[in-house]
Amino acid sequence: MPLPTPVDRQHLHTRRVECSGYFRADGLWDIEGHITDLKTYEHRTDYRGALGPDDPIHEMWIRLTVDDKYIIHDVEAVSDHTPYRMCPDATPNFKRLIGASIGPGFRRELRRRIPGPDSCVHIAELLGPVATVAFQTIFSERAKELMREHRRRHGIAEPDPGPKRRPAVLDTCLTWSADSEVVRRTYPEFYTGPATDDGPDKRNAG
Repeated sequence: MPLPTPVDRQHLHTRRVECSGYFRADGLWDIEGHITDLKTYEHRTDYRGALGPDDPIHEMWIRLTVDDKYIIHDVEAVSDHTPYRMCPDATPNFKRLIGASIGPGFRRELRRRIPGPDSCVHIAELLGPVATVAFQTIFSERAKELMREHRRRHGIAEPDPGPKRRPAVLDTCLTWSADSEVVRRTYPEFYTGPATDDGPDKRNAG
């Protein structure tokens, strides 16, 4: 259902964010993000001069190469269009994310490794949806099938799953709250809601 009909208004600015996830032939994953900002009217900037409605003020890309544990193995960042000459100088600094883990605390780790004066605010903002797309890509059943097939093809043993850890998605929204019906059905061992006919009450579980 679309938003309610607004009052009369004038469109001034559009931001587009597009993210995609890919399984690589080497068993890693590429998660790519692309961000653009456009005005709907002609305007001028000190660095680039006159810009038209189809001229991006910002256009940046980032690619994170990660494994199925969400550890970052490589980073590529590019700034194609910027409002100031020095903006692209920040892109190499995103290599500092190599070795970081996408998960709880990722934004804090991003700020620690690339503090504001070393960063690009638009690429940093783009990393939020990129991180979400990493989970959407790697967590899927199709992704698990591709990884199993890759291991069989290359003679790689399936890893020891070890003890089951609390999924990072829990308590991130209403649907995935630990006491929701979705969690009761999907992760019953981590469900904290009231007892049901097919499971115990785990509100006091450790």
